[in-house]
Amino acid sequence: MAYSANKLEGVRIWAAPESTRVVFDLREPPKYSHFTLTSPYRLVVDLTTTATGLNLSKIQNNSKLVKRVRISKPPKKGTLRLVIDLVKPAKANLFALSPTAPYGNRLVVDLEGGNQSPKKVKVEPEQALRDIIVAIDAGHGGDDPGSIGPSGTYEKKVALQIAKKVEAKINATPGMRAIMTRSGDYFVNLNKRSEIARNSKADLLVSIHADAFTSPQPRGASVWVLSMRRANSEIGRWLEQKEKHSELLGGAGEIIQNADNEQYLAMTLLDMSMDRSMAISHNIAGDVLSNLGKVTRLHKHKPEAASLAVLKSPDIPSILVETGFISNHREERLLNQRDHQNNIAKAVHKGVVRYFENNPPAHTLMASKRGIKHKVVAGESLSVIAHRYQVSVASIKKANKLKSNTVYIGQKLIIPRA
Repeated sequence: MAYSANKLEGVRIWAAPESTRVVFDLREPPKYSHFTLTSPYRLVVDLTTTATGLNLSKIQNNSKLVKRVRISKPPKKGTLRLVIDLVKPAKANLFALSPTAPYGNRLVVDLEGGNQSPKKVKVEPEQALRDIIVAIDAGHGGDDPGSIGPSGTYEKKVALQIAKKVEAKINATPGMRAIMTRSGDYFVNLNKRSEIARNSKADLLVSIHADAFTSPQPRGASVWVLSMRRANSEIGRWLEQKEKHSELLGGAGEIIQNADNEQYLAMTLLDMSMDRSMAISHNIAGDVLSNLGKVTRLHKHKPEAASLAVLKSPDIPSILVETGFISNHREERLLNQRDHQNNIAKAVHKGVVRYFENNPPAHTLMASKRGIKHKVVAGESLSVIAHRYQVSVASIKKANKLKSNTVYIGQKLIIPRA
């Protein structure tokens, strides 16, 4: 038997804010073992019957967790020993992935930084006005390029560029705040995207993508909402298949480990909140679609439905915006243009704002803008006015930007809706 039956052909490092993924590209399925060392912190991976000619010092690395990847003296002939030098202790999860175009066999090492200080969650006083929170999800990322255009444009890059433009517009809107499911070029598991939105108490999840199809003819933007059944359009079925492909590219390690999530999801899908979320999603999709139609060609003039994991959060209204067909030569060029990206982002933002202006959630700043106007008369104080309208003193002060509890006769106040 040859000592080098397998070959290490590439190493890629994908850094996320709190984790790092190291991917080893191999000619054959890997046979491996691993262990950790301290002083200094290292993860050692042994690949049996494997050789390489790579210069590992030239690997691109922007990780705050991984110092470098290097080759070390093997324990026996024919074994390739790889050492991942770490900045601090890390929890490692290793799993192999079968070939999925455009990649071959892979060994994935997911590293989660240890000793992380717990995130401080800002607790708002009861009844205080809050911002409407929009979770923006840039599709694909890292190992998963998404669809690739005729000229080589990666969907993951276009999706992130447009998502960041939507983020900036949401954050510039008084009473609204955006959070991103990914802020750089790394892969986020589809279930994790919904989890990030839920942990941020998001009122809406907007997933940004660029469509593709088996032929270059289809064109135009579309907006998708969740269907509890398989999509009935050919492009919808293609989209569902592409989502499964994305999980294979990015790695299913986390999903396999958290298989009980499926049971939780199946139970929660029966909840009445799903009906409400789906109705809201459909309304927002319609508003976004009508605005997209003013800046770009539409593939369909009504929201479409498909069974997509990123939309399946039962308690959060969710929409998926396909900004155009990256598989179409003309739209690929458009999707690379800053002005066109900005127009798409404006349309998405405008549609989202329009919906929430007409349907603001209770106790939000946007709801306060639609509040009752009250003129202060003799004998009234803030507490008296608050009691009359069944709202808190804090919410009136916030809606009117009052720094004290003092009011004067004739003063006009906005009373937020209870």
